[in-house]
Amino acid sequence: MAENLLEVRNLVVNVEDKEILHNINLDIKPGETHVLMGPNGAGKSTLGYALMGNPKYTVKGGSINFAGEDITKLAVDKRAKAGLFLSFQNPLEVPGISLSSFLKTALEQQRGVRIKAWDFRKELRQAMALLQMDSKYAERDLNTGFSGGEKKKAEILQLLMLNPKLAILDETDSGLDVDAVKIVSQGIKTFQEHRQGALLIITHNTKILDALHVDHTHILAQGQIIKNAGPELVDEVSKNGFEKFLQNKE
Repeated sequence: MAENLLEVRNLVVNVEDKEILHNINLDIKPGETHVLMGPNGAGKSTLGYALMGNPKYTVKGGSINFAGEDITKLAVDKRAKAGLFLSFQNPLEVPGISLSSFLKTALEQQRGVRIKAWDFRKELRQAMALLQMDSKYAERDLNTGFSGGEKKKAEILQLLMLNPKLAILDETDSGLDVDAVKIVSQGIKTFQEHRQGALLIITHNTKILDALHVDHTHILAQGQIIKNAGPELVDEVSKNGFEKFLQNKE
Protein backbone atom coordinates (compact mmCIF):
# COMPACT_ATOMS: atom_id res chain seq x y z
CA MET A 1 0.00 0.00 0.00
CA ALA A 2 1.35 3.43 -0.97
CA GLU A 3 2.51 5.76 1.77
CA ASN A 4 0.47 8.87 2.38
CA LEU A 5 1.26 11.87 0.20
CA LEU A 6 -0.56 14.19 2.61
CA GLU A 7 -0.96 13.60 6.34
CA VAL A 8 -2.94 16.12 8.37
CA ARG A 9 -2.93 15.48 12.10
CA ASN A 10 -5.13 17.23 14.68
CA LEU A 11 -4.99 20.48 12.72
CA VAL A 12 -6.32 23.56 14.48
CA VAL A 13 -6.60 26.75 12.41
CA ASN A 14 -7.47 30.28 13.46
CA VAL A 15 -8.50 33.23 11.34
CA GLU A 16 -7.48 36.28 13.37
CA ASP A 17 -8.53 35.25 16.91
CA LYS A 18 -11.32 32.86 15.96
CA GLU A 19 -10.77 29.11 15.78
CA ILE A 20 -12.27 27.87 12.51
CA LEU A 21 -10.94 24.31 12.18
CA HIS A 22 -10.88 21.90 15.11
CA ASN A 23 -8.58 18.86 15.14
CA ILE A 24 -8.76 17.97 11.44
CA ASN A 25 -7.28 14.60 10.42
CA LEU A 26 -6.88 13.67 6.76
CA ASP A 27 -4.75 11.22 4.78
CA ILE A 28 -4.36 11.31 0.97
CA LYS A 29 -2.29 8.78 -0.93
CA PRO A 30 -0.62 9.43 -4.32
CA GLY A 31 -3.14 9.39 -7.16
CA GLU A 32 -6.22 9.40 -4.95
CA THR A 33 -9.19 11.71 -5.42
CA HIS A 34 -10.85 13.00 -2.27
CA VAL A 35 -13.99 15.13 -2.15
CA LEU A 36 -14.62 17.56 0.71
CA MET A 37 -18.22 18.64 1.06
CA GLY A 38 -20.20 20.61 3.59
CA PRO A 39 -22.63 23.48 4.08
CA ASN A 40 -21.61 27.10 3.50
CA GLY A 41 -19.38 28.42 6.27
CA ALA A 42 -18.23 24.96 7.32
CA GLY A 43 -14.53 25.79 6.93
CA LYS A 44 -13.83 24.00 3.63
CA SER A 45 -11.97 26.88 1.99
CA THR A 46 -10.14 27.55 5.26
CA LEU A 47 -8.70 24.04 5.11
CA GLY A 48 -7.53 24.57 1.54
CA TYR A 49 -5.83 27.87 2.37
CA ALA A 50 -4.24 26.42 5.52
CA LEU A 51 -2.81 23.48 3.58
CA MET A 52 -1.35 25.91 1.03
CA GLY A 53 0.15 28.08 3.78
CA ASN A 54 -1.80 31.33 3.39
CA PRO A 55 -0.47 33.50 6.27
CA LYS A 56 -3.96 34.78 7.09
CA TYR A 57 -4.79 31.27 8.31
CA THR A 58 -2.79 30.55 11.47
CA VAL A 59 -2.05 26.97 12.47
CA LYS A 60 -2.49 26.87 16.26
CA GLY A 61 -2.07 23.13 16.66
CA GLY A 62 -1.37 19.89 14.84
CA SER A 63 0.75 19.27 11.77
CA ILE A 64 0.76 19.03 7.96
CA ASN A 65 3.10 16.48 6.38
CA PHE A 66 3.49 16.45 2.59
CA ALA A 67 5.62 14.03 0.56
CA GLY A 68 7.45 12.96 3.70
CA GLU A 69 8.22 16.50 4.89
CA ASP A 70 6.68 18.53 7.71
CA ILE A 71 5.42 21.65 5.89
CA THR A 72 3.40 23.11 8.77
CA LYS A 73 5.58 26.22 8.88
CA LEU A 74 6.76 26.22 5.26
CA ALA A 75 6.17 29.31 3.08
CA VAL A 76 3.61 29.24 0.25
CA ASP A 77 6.18 29.31 -2.56
CA LYS A 78 8.10 26.39 -1.11
CA ARG A 79 4.90 24.35 -0.78
CA ALA A 80 4.15 25.09 -4.42
CA LYS A 81 7.64 23.96 -5.49
CA ALA A 82 7.16 20.79 -3.44
CA GLY A 83 4.10 19.98 -5.57
CA LEU A 84 1.06 21.55 -3.90
CA PHE A 85 -1.45 23.48 -6.01
CA LEU A 86 -4.53 25.46 -4.99
CA SER A 87 -7.13 26.74 -7.43
CA PHE A 88 -9.03 29.73 -6.10
CA GLN A 89 -12.77 30.07 -5.76
CA ASN A 90 -12.41 33.68 -6.95
CA PRO A 91 -9.18 33.93 -9.00
CA LEU A 92 -7.37 37.25 -8.80
CA GLU A 93 -6.83 39.53 -11.78
CA VAL A 94 -3.17 40.33 -12.49
CA PRO A 95 -2.83 43.27 -14.89
CA GLY A 96 0.46 43.55 -16.77
CA ILE A 97 1.31 39.84 -16.81
CA SER A 98 -0.02 37.67 -19.62
CA LEU A 99 -1.39 34.21 -18.96
CA SER A 100 1.37 32.63 -21.06
CA SER A 101 4.15 34.61 -19.33
CA PHE A 102 2.79 33.68 -15.92
CA LEU A 103 2.65 29.99 -16.83
CA LYS A 104 6.11 29.90 -18.39
CA THR A 105 7.65 31.59 -15.36
CA ALA A 106 5.80 29.25 -12.99
CA LEU A 107 6.93 26.19 -14.93
CA GLU A 108 10.56 27.33 -14.98
CA GLN A 109 10.48 28.01 -11.25
CA GLN A 110 8.93 24.60 -10.63
CA ARG A 111 11.33 22.65 -12.87
CA GLY A 112 14.41 24.72 -12.10
CA VAL A 113 15.40 25.04 -15.77
CA ARG A 114 14.74 27.35 -18.70
CA ILE A 115 12.09 26.03 -21.10
CA LYS A 116 12.44 26.47 -24.83
CA ALA A 117 9.72 28.77 -26.19
CA TRP A 118 8.72 26.26 -28.88
CA ASP A 119 8.27 23.43 -26.34
CA PHE A 120 6.29 25.67 -24.02
CA ARG A 121 3.96 26.91 -26.76
CA LYS A 122 3.29 23.33 -27.86
CA GLU A 123 2.34 22.26 -24.31
CA LEU A 124 0.19 25.35 -23.90
CA ARG A 125 -1.69 24.88 -27.18
CA GLN A 126 -2.51 21.27 -26.34
CA ALA A 127 -3.84 22.13 -22.88
CA MET A 128 -5.88 25.09 -24.15
CA ALA A 129 -7.41 22.99 -26.91
CA LEU A 130 -8.53 20.42 -24.36
CA LEU A 131 -10.33 23.16 -22.41
CA GLN A 132 -11.74 24.73 -25.59
CA MET A 133 -10.00 28.00 -24.75
CA ASP A 134 -9.38 30.54 -27.50
CA SER A 135 -5.60 30.72 -28.07
CA LYS A 136 -5.84 34.53 -27.87
CA TYR A 137 -6.34 34.23 -24.11
CA ALA A 138 -2.70 33.16 -23.76
CA GLU A 139 -1.57 36.74 -24.48
CA ARG A 140 -4.22 38.48 -22.39
CA ASP A 141 -3.38 39.75 -18.91
CA LEU A 142 -3.97 37.01 -16.35
CA ASN A 143 -7.70 36.87 -15.53
CA THR A 144 -8.10 40.58 -16.38
CA GLY A 145 -11.50 41.04 -18.00
CA PHE A 146 -12.10 37.29 -18.02
CA SER A 147 -15.60 36.02 -17.34
CA GLY A 148 -16.13 33.73 -14.36
CA GLY A 149 -16.01 30.68 -16.60
CA GLU A 150 -12.85 31.86 -18.36
CA LYS A 151 -11.12 32.41 -15.02
CA LYS A 152 -11.96 28.87 -13.92
CA LYS A 153 -10.71 27.45 -17.21
CA ALA A 154 -7.48 29.40 -16.70
CA GLU A 155 -7.13 27.77 -13.27
CA ILE A 156 -7.53 24.28 -14.76
CA LEU A 157 -5.07 25.24 -17.51
CA GLN A 158 -2.54 25.99 -14.79
CA LEU A 159 -3.33 22.63 -13.20
CA LEU A 160 -2.64 20.75 -16.44
CA MET A 161 0.54 22.68 -17.19
CA LEU A 162 2.07 22.59 -13.69
CA ASN A 163 1.10 18.95 -13.02
CA PRO A 164 1.34 19.10 -9.20
CA LYS A 165 1.56 16.10 -6.89
CA LEU A 166 -1.60 17.27 -5.09
CA ALA A 167 -4.15 19.73 -6.42
CA ILE A 168 -6.66 21.37 -4.10
CA LEU A 169 -9.62 22.62 -6.14
CA ASP A 170 -11.72 25.09 -4.18
CA GLU A 171 -15.25 25.41 -5.58
CA THR A 172 -13.91 25.26 -9.14
CA ASP A 173 -17.46 24.86 -10.45
CA SER A 174 -18.77 27.98 -8.69
CA GLY A 175 -20.55 30.33 -11.09
CA LEU A 176 -20.18 28.08 -14.14
CA ASP A 177 -22.96 27.21 -16.54
CA VAL A 178 -23.68 23.57 -17.45
CA ASP A 179 -21.43 23.53 -20.53
CA ALA A 180 -18.51 25.13 -18.71
CA VAL A 181 -18.83 22.63 -15.85
CA LYS A 182 -18.52 19.78 -18.36
CA ILE A 183 -15.40 21.27 -19.95
CA VAL A 184 -13.73 21.98 -16.62
CA SER A 185 -14.66 18.50 -15.39
CA GLN A 186 -13.02 17.02 -18.50
CA GLY A 187 -9.85 18.97 -17.74
CA ILE A 188 -9.81 17.63 -14.19
CA LYS A 189 -10.41 14.11 -15.53
CA THR A 190 -7.41 14.47 -17.84
CA PHE A 191 -5.25 15.47 -14.87
CA GLN A 192 -6.66 12.56 -12.90
CA GLU A 193 -6.06 9.96 -15.59
CA HIS A 194 -2.94 11.15 -17.44
CA ARG A 195 -1.05 13.28 -14.93
CA GLN A 196 -1.99 10.86 -12.12
CA GLY A 197 -1.74 13.47 -9.40
CA ALA A 198 -3.84 13.41 -6.25
CA LEU A 199 -6.89 15.65 -5.90
CA LEU A 200 -8.77 17.26 -3.04
CA ILE A 201 -11.95 18.66 -4.57
CA ILE A 202 -13.80 21.11 -2.34
CA THR A 203 -17.39 21.51 -3.50
CA HIS A 204 -21.04 21.56 -2.54
CA ASN A 205 -22.21 20.87 -6.09
CA THR A 206 -21.87 17.25 -7.23
CA LYS A 207 -22.29 17.96 -10.97
CA ILE A 208 -18.56 18.46 -11.48
CA LEU A 209 -17.96 14.98 -10.03
CA ASP A 210 -20.19 13.13 -12.52
CA ALA A 211 -17.35 12.19 -14.89
CA LEU A 212 -14.69 11.72 -12.20
CA HIS A 213 -13.50 8.72 -10.24
CA VAL A 214 -13.77 9.44 -6.50
CA ASP A 215 -11.94 7.38 -3.86
CA HIS A 216 -12.98 9.04 -0.61
CA THR A 217 -15.58 11.59 0.50
CA HIS A 218 -15.51 13.73 3.64
CA ILE A 219 -18.16 15.99 5.16
CA LEU A 220 -16.93 19.05 7.01
CA ALA A 221 -19.33 20.92 9.29
CA GLN A 222 -18.69 23.53 11.96
CA GLY A 223 -14.96 23.17 11.50
CA GLN A 224 -14.82 19.40 11.97
CA ILE A 225 -14.85 16.39 9.66
CA ILE A 226 -17.99 14.59 10.79
CA LYS A 227 -18.18 11.82 8.19
CA ASN A 228 -15.70 9.82 6.11
CA ALA A 229 -16.85 7.38 3.45
CA GLY A 230 -16.39 6.27 -0.15
CA PRO A 231 -17.84 7.67 -3.37
CA GLU A 232 -21.34 6.58 -2.39
CA LEU A 233 -21.45 9.47 0.07
CA VAL A 234 -21.46 11.93 -2.86
CA ASP A 235 -24.72 10.41 -4.14
CA GLU A 236 -26.25 10.42 -0.68
CA VAL A 237 -25.49 14.10 -0.17
CA SER A 238 -26.75 14.89 -3.67
CA LYS A 239 -30.09 13.26 -2.90
CA ASN A 240 -30.62 14.17 0.73
CA GLY A 241 -28.34 17.08 1.59
CA PHE A 242 -26.34 17.47 4.82
CA GLU A 243 -29.14 17.63 7.39
CA LYS A 244 -28.90 13.98 8.41
CA PHE A 245 -25.19 14.27 9.17
CA LEU A 246 -25.60 17.55 11.03
CA GLN A 247 -28.29 16.01 13.23
CA ASN A 248 -26.05 13.03 14.01
CA LYS A 249 -23.26 15.43 14.98
CA GLU A 250 -25.56 17.07 17.49
